[in-house]
This record gives sequence, C-alpha cells and structure tokens, in this order.
Amino acid sequence: MAERVAIILAAGVSKRMNTQMAKVLHEVCGRPMLAYVLDACREIGVSKIYVVVGFSAEQVKGRFDPHRFASNSAEPQTEAVAEDIVWVQQDEQLGTAHAVLCCKEYLKDFDGEMLVLCGDGPLIQVETLKTLIEKHESGQSAATLATAILEDPSGYGRIIRDAYGNMQGIVEDSDCTPGQLAIKEINPSYYLFNSKVLFEALENVKPDNVKKEYYLTDVLSGIIGTGHKVLAITAVQPEEAVGINSRAQLSAASKIMQRRIQRELMEHGVTIVDPANTWIDARAQIGQDTVIEPFTYIHGEVKIGHDCRIGPFAYLRHGTVLKNDVVLGVYTEVKNSTLADGVRARHHSYIGDATVGENVNIGAGSITANFDGQNISRTNIGNNCYIGSGTVLIAPLELQDGSHINAGTVVSQKSVNELGGKAERDVSK
Repeated sequence: MAERVAIILAAGVSKRMNTQMAKVLHEVCGRPMLAYVLDACREIGVSKIYVVVGFSAEQVKGRFDPHRFASNSAEPQTEAVAEDIVWVQQDEQLGTAHAVLCCKEYLKDFDGEMLVLCGDGPLIQVETLKTLIEKHESGQSAATLATAILEDPSGYGRIIRDAYGNMQGIVEDSDCTPGQLAIKEINPSYYLFNSKVLFEALENVKPDNVKKEYYLTDVLSGIIGTGHKVLAITAVQPEEAVGINSRAQLSAASKIMQRRIQRELMEHGVTIVDPANTWIDARAQIGQDTVIEPFTYIHGEVKIGHDCRIGPFAYLRHGTVLKNDVVLGVYTEVKNSTLADGVRARHHSYIGDATVGENVNIGAGSITANFDGQNISRTNIGNNCYIGSGTVLIAPLELQDGSHINAGTVVSQKSVNELGGKAERDVSK
C-alpha cells in the first residue's frame, strides 16, 4: 500500500458568512468543521496532514492547541492537536492550486498518494474516501476524484466528460456556458493524486478565469493533456456535497450532522423520544437504555451512563458526567459536574461544578451557588444525602454522607462545620 498524506485547504475568507472568524472554525454540532475532516483523514490511515491556513491562521491553530484552556476550565475545550498536523501558511489567497503549491517545500521528496480536501466539508464520510482510494489504486490512475449528482448543482464546478464517459476536466460554475450549467454531476472537492504528477501539473496552471485565481480543477485537464490517466467516480452522496458558504448552509449542515449523531446513538441502544426536538453534541457519549426526553440540549463533552432518564427540557453542559440510573427532570441544568449512580434531580435545579454521591435526592428548585463574582468553587455532596426543595448550597462546600437538608435552607461551609457533630448531620438552620 502506498504511503498517503493529506492536504486540507483551510485558508479562505468567507465573505457570505459575514464573520471575523475563520470559516473552518464555525461549529457543526459542537465541533469546528475542520475537526471532522481531520478525523476522516486519520480513519483511512493518512500518515501526515498538511493544513493550509491564511485568513485568521493563528485563530485556527489556536483552536487546535490543547494548552489554550486550563484543564479544569468549564469552557468548551479545544480539539486536541496531534503530531500528524503540519501547518502551512498561504499569505495570499490566490486560489486552490496556489494553496496546494504552498505545500511543495514540505513534500518535494514525497512520492506517494496525496489526498486533497476542503476544510469546510464536515459532512465528509470515511466510506466515500475508502471508495476513492480503492478506485484510484485499482485503476492505476494518476488522479482520481469523487463526484456527486445534485438536482440543483448551482455554485459547484461541473464535471465534463466525453461521449464515452471519460473525464475531460472541470469547469467552475462562474465560468460555465449555458450548456455546461445544465450538467448535474458536480465536483465536491474530493481528490487523490500521485504527488509527483500533481506538483508537475501545478507549475503549469494559469489564472485564466473570471476570478483570476489559480484553480486546482485546472490541474486535471493538464494531467490528462500529458497522457496520464484521470478517473472521476460518482461516489459522494448529495448530503456529503453540501457546501458551507453562508450561515443558512451552516445550519443545514448541522441538521444533517445531528441526524447522523442521533441515528448512531439509537443504533447503540439509546432511546431518543423526539429527535426533531432534541440536540446532542457530537462529543457526547450516552449509554445503553438511557432515555432522552424532548427538548433536551446536551452540549460539549458529556458522558451519560446506562439506564438514565434525561429531560424533558434538561440542559447538560460541558464536563458533565452522569453515572448509571440517574434521573434529571424538567428544567434541570448540570455543568462540569459528576453525578454518581442513582442520583435524582427531577425539577428546576442547577448543579454546577459539583461532585454528587450515590443515591442523592436533590429537591425542586435547589441550586449550587458556585460563583461568587470572582471565583468558581466546587460543591462535594456525599452518598445518600437528601437536599430539600429550594436549597442553596454555597460553594466551596462539602457535605458528608447521609446529610439531610430541610427545604429552603441556605447552606455554607461554616454552617456545616457548626453542626458537624450531629449524628444525623442535619444542616438545616
């Protein structure tokens, strides 16, 4: 098997999104677009990934820096940067061919397969890339691209074939003739090249187009012109080809990804009562026979065990860990907390920055007061505790096993210490 690297194009400016943030950092179900493309490359055995950055380059690299946030931060964490990423700077955005050419100094001695993808394609599927690789290798092609058939191909480059169906080239949407605009086979930018052939062809690309840019698509006709074999296989599903160039398209892509996330969870034994009215982060993990009720929102790295019941109208935030047989009811919010087996918090409660022991009952309207205006502090609740309705637990606070708090009590560490000698550990008032 040939050695394989990937080049991911992530340098562009998205004017239609009206944003100061790099487009590839906009999130789809809790993760930046670029993260999904990186994951797909790794799953097919790519040895090194060259990410071409330009607009907001430091912003992109910073999001993939594991040291950007403290390890105990409750804020959404960065994606972990791995040793397989090489950042390549494109100072001027002169087109996709120019972006790939920026990688030449890093790959001048490389002689293998080179995958070229766009960083704003989060709906990419591993199986599609596997098909692309298989066809490329079995067809002994110098270049292979995966195409899609769309009912509305507007905005995409059209695949031009001869009368025998052989690939002849790609024409960008803005350069198409009326006849070419009617073609429904489009280029979603899934390429696989022989590296030596690609870099030779890149040297001959000219900006002969409306935008005066160096198009990677022009490389293909150049490769064909030198007698090399180029294949175009229709392997990309329409939803994978969804481009993200506006906020509306970002929303559409997020809905597609959300359906995938929920479908996979349901296949692994999770009940989602009303998928259309539930939102689950791509990073969430949920155990077998857990039930997710309608209007539940799970955001960030959240782990939920088996046989839990969450919602309706529950909000689970980053850093939350629920063990097994936990029940969180209506309008309950949990943030950066660990709840042990058998915890019950059925109504209108907020649990933030807390560790809650086994079989604890948290009454309606009870909260952990974890922020004093300057510092976030933790609350530790032992096993088999009863927290009465309307209780305010002022952090930092530690409640021993079996503590019993009457309804409407405001509890501080001072009040607990004063009553610490009571056998029943009643810290009411």
